[in-house]
Amino acid sequence: MIEITATLAIPEAELTFGASRAGGPGGQNVNKVATKVTLTFDVTGSPNLSDAQRARLRERLATRITRDGVLHVVSQRHRTQGANRAAALARFVELLRDALAEEPPRVPTRPTRVSKQRRVTEKKLRARVKESRRRPSPEE
Repeated sequence: MIEITATLAIPEAELTFGASRAGGPGGQNVNKVATKVTLTFDVTGSPNLSDAQRARLRERLATRITRDGVLHVVSQRHRTQGANRAAALARFVELLRDALAEEPPRVPTRPTRVSKQRRVTEKKLRARVKESRRRPSPEE
């Protein structure tokens, strides 16, 4: 079981790993060894996710999830398939944790009187600087 949060764990059987040839470091190995690892996870078909979690993942990871509801995580940073597999798994856990994390509600604030005065003062100063760069008119 892969622990995502305190309340969510996903069995490794739900993940599929695929290997293919990768670019990048590796010398002659690049041409003959499949070190790039692609981890796939079926978000829509996972029985361990609640409907709310599934919807949240689809919303937050929309660019990484296909129309079929499959999440893809690719790793080709390392020279070995094992290291790339571990990196893809770590990235998968990190993505799910970040996507499922509850954000604290935003507390609206108002600018202080001093900050308003500072902003107006800086605007006036900037206006004076720009005005000084203008060419004088023929009447002046």
